[in-house]
Amino acid sequence: MGDRSLAAIVLAAGEGTRMRSSRPKPLHRLAGRTMLQYMLDSLVDCDAGEVVVVVGHGAERVTKKL
Repeated sequence: MGDRSLAAIVLAAGEGTRMRSSRPKPLHRLAGRTMLQYMLDSLVDCDAGEVVVVVGHGAERVTKKL
């Protein structure tokens, strides 16, 4: 694993109103995974050290998926 010098901030606070849904935008599914999952998987692939997820609309639902 080596030196984990990469840190990331994930903005997961979108409402998704243009998607005409009550579901928070980070929880919308594309090809079987949520938008949030795509981002987190990418960070794992980059061997990110510290990851901070900023939540807003639907914070309870988003954090439950973490």
